[in-house]
Amino acid sequence: MAKQKLDLIKAVLGFTGVADADLVSRCNAVHDGMLNNPAYPSPPIDMPAFKTAIDAYTAAVAGALDGGKAAIAARDKGRGNVIIMLHQLGHYVEVACKGDVNTFVSSGFVAASRTRATDEPVGQPEIASVQQSTSGQLIVTIKNVPKARHYELQSGAVPAGGGVINWTTQLLATTKPPSVFSNLTPGGTYSFRVRAYGKLGYSDWSDPVSRMCI
Repeated sequence: MAKQKLDLIKAVLGFTGVADADLVSRCNAVHDGMLNNPAYPSPPIDMPAFKTAIDAYTAAVAGALDGGKAAIAARDKGRGNVIIMLHQLGHYVEVACKGDVNTFVSSGFVAASRTRATDEPVGQPEIASVQQSTSGQLIVTIKNVPKARHYELQSGAVPAGGGVINWTTQLLATTKPPSVFSNLTPGGTYSFRVRAYGKLGYSDWSDPVSRMCI
């Protein structure tokens, strides 16, 4: 008698290189998706404990912005803790969803691609130009990438004394028309970067392009 093949949905659990902000977002999505979800009655990690770990990691990320060694160590420890929890929860969800896509998605995890064809990652887009418009306004043009499904454009003010840019993200369906950024501070310098999303996921971020606004 032939054995029945289990159509197992695999979760994306590779978090090496994922930005802290993106990892925090994924953690919160999983917590909110699994909390009181009848499809997942017995998770290996208690949801209140997972939430406590997420909050501790989030606070540690903010605390590490000053670059202190102790703060960075605390951030890295918190990151490791939530990644271990995500792996445990992800493997539980893979089995508990019983191959049902809608049930899987309700967990907050992202399903790994099953594509085995010759698909290639989407190309990396570029900031073609950042042009001055009226006072306090910059116009950003992005180079189109074939097969991109959408784009994420990030912008942020460059700190006068140096330091980490607080990026703001916006989703773009296409590269046209150019994106207009208004209500900027004359004399301030602003930086922009973009990445594309394709069938196999996100491209790398483009090199940032900065310009002073007048």
